Amino acid sequence: MSIRYRKSEEQLARARRRIPLGAQTFSKSVTQFPYGAAPYFAARAKGSRLWDIDGNEYVDFVNGLCAINLGYCDDDVDDAVRTQLASGVVFTLSHALESEVAEQLCRMVPCAEMVRFGKNGSDATAGAIRLARAHTGRERVAACGYHGWQDWYIGATSRNRGVPGAVSALTHVFPFGDLAALEALLVSRPGEFAAVIMEPMNVAEPPEGYLEGVKELAHHHGALLVFDETITGFRFAPGGAQQLFGVTPDLATFGKGMANGFPVSAVVGRGDLMKLMEEIFFSFTFGGETLSLAAALATMRKIERTGATAHMTATGKRVLLGVAQLIADCGLGATMSISGHPTWSFLTIKDTAPYSSWDIKTLFLQEMFAAGILTLGTHNLSHAHDEEDVSRLLGAYSKVLPMIRDALDKGDLGQRLVGDRLRPLFRVR
Repeated sequence: MSIRYRKSEEQLARARRRIPLGAQTFSKSVTQFPYGAAPYFAARAKGSRLWDIDGNEYVDFVNGLCAINLGYCDDDVDDAVRTQLASGVVFTLSHALESEVAEQLCRMVPCAEMVRFGKNGSDATAGAIRLARAHTGRERVAACGYHGWQDWYIGATSRNRGVPGAVSALTHVFPFGDLAALEALLVSRPGEFAAVIMEPMNVAEPPEGYLEGVKELAHHHGALLVFDETITGFRFAPGGAQQLFGVTPDLATFGKGMANGFPVSAVVGRGDLMKLMEEIFFSFTFGGETLSLAAALATMRKIERTGATAHMTATGKRVLLGVAQLIADCGLGATMSISGHPTWSFLTIKDTAPYSSWDIKTLFLQEMFAAGILTLGTHNLSHAHDEEDVSRLLGAYSKVLPMIRDALDKGDLGQRLVGDRLRPLFRVR
């Protein structure tokens, strides 16, 4: 048992007796955090910092899997929630907050004319696909990126156990940045695609004209264009990636940072399409839960008021440039690279014989955690991150990358691991 993570490992053992994997989310489990070299349970968090139950402090660059845009326990958001709590959480009747938050979304998001709420990103993407199928009378979906756990999407991945084959067969994945591949897919099943759904950006920036081309192809083949902005929304720009890149989809989905960690999501889009929500079934007991709606309203207003996305972008640019320089300085360009948007960047690790990328990532995470940095190979910025936080991140990289270089040169990486090696879960991007 690890001394540094003793309480985390004891709590994990307790949790696994009643909870599969000991966690509610794959990305918070032993599939992503190497056992024996990682924390598993948080005690508290504030701003850009998180403390685990062993008392270890971290600068957090995971930020609740991109759910925290303003910083943990933001005072304005938490005050709004406390105020609403005094009046109630869920009621027999709808609450005026539903209209207020919908109106705020329509002011901020270019494609938004009407809104329906869910509780997580998977709700929203599944709702958008059902809406597209109802509107077009078609069943097939072209998908690019990660879109949640529901059957319609996850059935097209390697994590498809329990999904009927007939459902899996209706979703077809296409590679990002390749218009010809998307066109070939749409042509192969003429008149059958209801929607093209995609993350408008994740690891790589869209090539010039690419998003415009996707929209043109989708419409040419009678399909709706859906942007999954679960992560990019309120992160890349106040109105999401569609605002940043100037391409307006028919429908879009939002979640995660929309309420700075409170559970709410949204399907938004053209009014004529959204009116079909009155005909399909997309209904939740907690769809109008007011604490999350109060948090969403406070979050969106603060993002507008403070220019939070611009601050996050400026801070993230220092991360991108700094990590890229350190990779070059260590001669690790054949093994590692960094890419993505400044607010959501990715450290990519390649196999380097005799080690797999997962072996190298295990050592990387082990040492970053020990240095007081929480990362899963991404850098998810929040408005709370400051220059000191970036300096601590780059300081950790400046020690960890030379160690990895040395381990690769000496061929003793395996001997440096203090815990279990990571194994691939499934590829989503």
